[in-house]
Amino acid sequence: MPPEERLLPRFVAEPPQEELPYGRWEERLREEFLAAALKLADEPEDLGEPGAIAWYPDRTWHGRTYVPGTSRTANGYELFGYVRFVPAGEDGAPADFFAHVDFTDEVAERNPDWKLDLCEEVIGAWRGESGAVAAMTLVWGRPLVSGGAIVTAELADLAVDQCDLVDERFTLIAPDDYRHDLLDIKLFGPRGRELARESLYAGEDDGGDEEDAPAPSL
Repeated sequence: MPPEERLLPRFVAEPPQEELPYGRWEERLREEFLAAALKLADEPEDLGEPGAIAWYPDRTWHGRTYVPGTSRTANGYELFGYVRFVPAGEDGAPADFFAHVDFTDEVAERNPDWKLDLCEEVIGAWRGESGAVAAMTLVWGRPLVSGGAIVTAELADLAVDQCDLVDERFTLIAPDDYRHDLLDIKLFGPRGRELARESLYAGEDDGGDEEDAPAPSL
């Protein structure tokens, strides 16, 4: 095979290893998620009480497992974030829990043109050629069209991660904002037909500076 023209980290995260959280494990994750929500800065006065948390497939990267979640509040906002931990060690128990949660009023019901409902958070960085830096980004969400089977993350039309739908939900970890290329998230049916695509930057200025890529938050 000829040498690669684009040097990128591809498929760096482990595929999902567990079922969606339930039982006592779900309660543990929920405690971490809601504790982080209580520490939100600049939250609106009418944020409202969180409802049930929808959990998304786990992905493990750099020795840490990420389990994203979303929760709609009583007043129509959405809490979104993740719980991160070090997987079970010799004693059999996960450790070093950390949760990050934010909120938004941009929800699917108010955006009928959306085909995918996406959340994202930068969780690290990858240094490439000539000092260029990719923002390693956790992306999670659900399709708003039917018939999907698998979701991919693509950078300049090169697949850099993919995830099978689990209960109509997916999680990706992929490099973004690298040499002015930005991630596209694509939904495919079981026979490989593209059903939908969304940019993480829909409606935003696509001119990003690689020097401004975020620092790692490991």
